Amino acid sequence: MRILHTGDWHLGRTLEGRSRQKEQEQFIDELVDIADSSKADLILMAGDVYDSVNPPAAAEQLFYEAAARLTAGGRPLVVISGNHDQPERVASVSPLVHRQGITLVGMPTSDPVTVHAARTGEIARIAALPYPSEARLGELLAGDSAEGELRLAYSARVGKLMKLLGREFTPQTVNLAMSHIYVLGGVESDSERPIQVGGAYTVDPSALSCGAQYTALGHLHRSQRVKGDGMIRYSGSPLAYSFSEAGQAKSVALIDVAPGGEPSFEEIFLRCGRPLVNWKSAGGLQEVYSWLEEGKDIDAFIDLELRLTEAMSMNDIQRLRKSRDGIIHIRPVYPQMELELEEQSRSRMPVQELFRRFYQRQTGGAEPEDSLIELFLELTEDEERRQPEEGEVN
Repeated sequence: MRILHTGDWHLGRTLEGRSRQKEQEQFIDELVDIADSSKADLILMAGDVYDSVNPPAAAEQLFYEAAARLTAGGRPLVVISGNHDQPERVASVSPLVHRQGITLVGMPTSDPVTVHAARTGEIARIAALPYPSEARLGELLAGDSAEGELRLAYSARVGKLMKLLGREFTPQTVNLAMSHIYVLGGVESDSERPIQVGGAYTVDPSALSCGAQYTALGHLHRSQRVKGDGMIRYSGSPLAYSFSEAGQAKSVALIDVAPGGEPSFEEIFLRCGRPLVNWKSAGGLQEVYSWLEEGKDIDAFIDLELRLTEAMSMNDIQRLRKSRDGIIHIRPVYPQMELELEEQSRSRMPVQELFRRFYQRQTGGAEPEDSLIELFLELTEDEERRQPEEGEVN
């Protein structure tokens, strides 16, 4: 049986207000082409269909169209909800689509999924576990317990449920597992930092041991293998959704596996989507304008950091933004300001006052516009949000 594993579509997601809809439409086109050309027998979508519990109508329409296209030839599709999804929304159309070979699993359940591959006649049993939050598991794990104890309790609960889901595995069936979960050892990115991915809600790979030959995971946006029984993999997201994913090659996984056999894996890299790049200019504005004139990274979204000795004006910032619509962040770095910001924690002087004094020195006494001070504060706050919290992994 040939299985196509994907996940973390995040339909409806934007990048600092920039729509990613066209890129996501391109991904669906490419995914359908891959499914058809590879003669995939089954598609597993490992959660985070949408980017929010209340996605825009265009995102829902894109998902329904994708499901219809992927199953047009009788190929089954199994979808689980992720932490960004509202489980009921994902599963709400199940009565309408089940006969089309589309299985939508919103909430954790003890019932495994069974599908038939039309091309090979094989049967697949799938231990499908949607994002198992504390609320979705229906079990209180918080309280006065230490994080390690909570993690053990959470891992044990997940392990118990996975074994229950794998109870119908047989030597004559292709035995698969799928979940949207954070497994110990996985490498995360900024895209998932707003959501709890580690700590007490980390599971040990042994919790996924249910007899599956292949385990398809979603939640982390980097394609990667996780140690454990059988083959356990994250497919990664189809698009780069934060600048922490800059330079990552995005892909889907193609798995060939027979009943009782070892799975073989092929990573199929995707062409869709605008790249995300980090520009760091030591040569100031002039170097950046040279890059723009050369057409550097012409189709990319850009996170720009530039070192300056003189303060940027609003005109400078507006000119940069007009020069390339893909410039998302502009972060000027002033060596003197860096020193003063370090001293700020000792002096407790407001950062806006530090900037005002710096601007006056650089301009011979001129006062910065209120809009420029507000922009500087926004950039400072954005940079603080981008810094990983203690214990997080880049």
